[in-house]
Amino acid sequence: MSTGGLITTAAAPPVTTGRDAAREAAERELSKPLYHQNDPSPLQRALDGFWDWLGDFFDRASGATPGGPVGLFVVVLLAALAIGALWWRLGTPRRAVTGATALFDEAARTAADHRAAADAHAAAGRWTEAVQERMRAVVRSLEERTLLDPRPGRTADEAAAEAATRLPQHAGDLRAAARAFDDVTYGGRTGDPDTYGRLRTLDLALERATPLLTGPTA
Repeated sequence: MSTGGLITTAAAPPVTTGRDAAREAAERELSKPLYHQNDPSPLQRALDGFWDWLGDFFDRASGATPGGPVGLFVVVLLAALAIGALWWRLGTPRRAVTGATALFDEAARTAADHRAAADAHAAAGRWTEAVQERMRAVVRSLEERTLLDPRPGRTADEAAAEAATRLPQHAGDLRAAARAFDDVTYGGRTGDPDTYGRLRTLDLALERATPLLTGPTA
């Protein structure tokens, strides 16, 4: 039997791809937009990371706090109450006082004028302005009674110190009134009904006070 018409060929070896080439091909394929249509945005990923961190933080904190999550809640609540109490007691954080200026502006008004303005501000709930006008009424009243010499440019602190030499029984209240005026005028604090009430009470008390008849007025 003749074998001349049969052609035998060797089997071709299978095509193989190297590991690195296969990885690169897979990365190219997976980088196509088709596979990332539903991926979260960068902002969403950042938010997810933040909430994960916050959850881990509270988990660790509750684990370290006696009572677990309930104990942590109590601690957070007490801290919030303490901060609220400090804020209520101290008021809005004050700015540094850069220097007091004159108590009165250029327009000369009587003590009665300042009292009327103070009461009007208080009735409208403008406590900062009410405190300012009541302090001006106090000082103007002392000037009208000649317990203070009228002096342009006088500050609230100077007026309180000078008035204390003639009314020593009210020295502490005068200093407190001047400090309240400076706080709301230059220190960034907000007036309140209690502060205004103290100044009003002082104003009425000074009207009835008997001054010392000796000693300089300035």
